[in-house]
Amino acid sequence: MNIILVSNHFAKARSVTLTRTHLLLAGSVLAALFVAAVLLAQYAIVRFQPGAISDELRTWLASAQAEEQRKQELYLRQSLDAMAARLGQMQAQLQRLDGLGARLAKMSGMKPNEFSFDLAPARGGPYLPAPPQQELSMESLDRQLEDLSLLLGDRSDKLVALETLLQQDRLDKRMLPSVAPVKSSWYSSNFGWRLDPFTGKNALHEGVDYMVPEGTPIYASAGGVVVFAGPHPQYGNMVEIDHGNQITTRYAHASKVLVQVGEVVRRGHEIARVGSTGRSTGNHLHFEVRYQGKAQSPVRFLQKAAG
Repeated sequence: MNIILVSNHFAKARSVTLTRTHLLLAGSVLAALFVAAVLLAQYAIVRFQPGAISDELRTWLASAQAEEQRKQELYLRQSLDAMAARLGQMQAQLQRLDGLGARLAKMSGMKPNEFSFDLAPARGGPYLPAPPQQELSMESLDRQLEDLSLLLGDRSDKLVALETLLQQDRLDKRMLPSVAPVKSSWYSSNFGWRLDPFTGKNALHEGVDYMVPEGTPIYASAGGVVVFAGPHPQYGNMVEIDHGNQITTRYAHASKVLVQVGEVVRRGHEIARVGSTGRSTGNHLHFEVRYQGKAQSPVRFLQKAAG
């Protein structure tokens, strides 16, 4: 009997608890519906009856719109500033490329009218508009500017490397015996085997002889460093110049030497005066070109350097 009473008591308590839970859920649902109705009503007022908006709400909406517009203008201005800075860098790179291109054209012997770096390149062709999905946007423009900037940098580096190679080539040519040591268009004795003027026997003549008056200026055939300047038992007063790359030149039988050992001379620099010192029968210049210590034909060497 007691067990039945206890069971009934728990059943009634459980029923009361369920009823309260249902009431709480119902109240929550009604509250949510009420809030939704209020929001819907406010939306309807704002959407369909603008005149019924309160001054406070109108002020808030205007402030929100102004803030959004300010953010958009700030973003646009920052984007334009970034693009302007990038365009400035690209303009500087283009000016550098223009100057570099003009120097390369001059160094390579191109005619000035072949590459006019101060004029914009001519362009043209039919107009084929891009589809809407390929129209230019801020993002695509920024990406294209970045790609173009990288391309300009790459081309600039390559042109600088090319300029370095051209300058090195020009320097190498300047270091080759490329001009005659005296202002004379002929020479009296060639390179090769001949009858020695003193013994009458067949002997190798390791240079060419320019027969010119005493005191005629002698010029360096190429730029280099003087490694010998003074009297020699057979060459008389001689100047020897090292041009690098194992190439040397000798200027013998001079009446006067005008340079010193260790002096750096340029091509065409006056280094001595013609005479008849040493093993010589008269006033002339004996000129030699040596490669790796071995005598070479100066005539063939000069023609090769000129070519």
